[in-house]
Amino acid sequence: MSSQFFQVLDELPSLRRPGLLVMDVDSTLIDEEVIDELGAAAGLGARIASITARAMNGELDFAQALEARVALLKGLPLSVFDDVYRSLHFTDGALQLIDILHENGWKVGVVSGGFHEIVDRLAVDAGLDYRIANRLGRDEGSGTLTGTVDGPIVTKDVKLQALRQWAGDNGIDMAQTVAVGDGANDLPMIDAAGLGIAFCAKPAVRAVAPHAIETRDLMQVLAYLRH
Repeated sequence: MSSQFFQVLDELPSLRRPGLLVMDVDSTLIDEEVIDELGAAAGLGARIASITARAMNGELDFAQALEARVALLKGLPLSVFDDVYRSLHFTDGALQLIDILHENGWKVGVVSGGFHEIVDRLAVDAGLDYRIANRLGRDEGSGTLTGTVDGPIVTKDVKLQALRQWAGDNGIDMAQTVAVGDGANDLPMIDAAGLGIAFCAKPAVRAVAPHAIETRDLMQVLAYLRH
């Protein structure tokens, strides 16, 4: 937890009033990076994981890096999503945090550079209010992935727009919003939120985010809100 915590506690969002928390999915809501898990299923795990790490650290353009990784998944059977989903784990404290926020009148959403094929299932299991993700192209005839993204790619600008849109839809002031993520594409929403947290983040993100949590326990977010 960053040293700024005690200095600005009174300025942070409060659990006593309705608010909005938006988080990333891969390496935040869950422990894994789904694209890396799909890559492992394709026998290209190390190659895809290397691109993922560079993109999350801000060394590569996210959209271009995603397209390059997705292209490597061409030909994977659609059944791979069932196998990958069974291998995923919610981050410690994630489900408890969501439950407590809901009990206090908050909304919780995710904006992911990952894929609806997985994120939709996570959203149902976690009881999320909102979700946005990419959708992979598929060839229904052969039951395989086409190696393309179907529709616009979720970029850092989409993440920021979602935070603002969902806050506006619920009449929530931006000062009552929280954004949590680990990658460079999370930085705009982290900067714009009333409380922005780099969660076990890449070095380039941790260096500029206003707050940081270094332990993989999302319940630590509540320490900022209990005032």
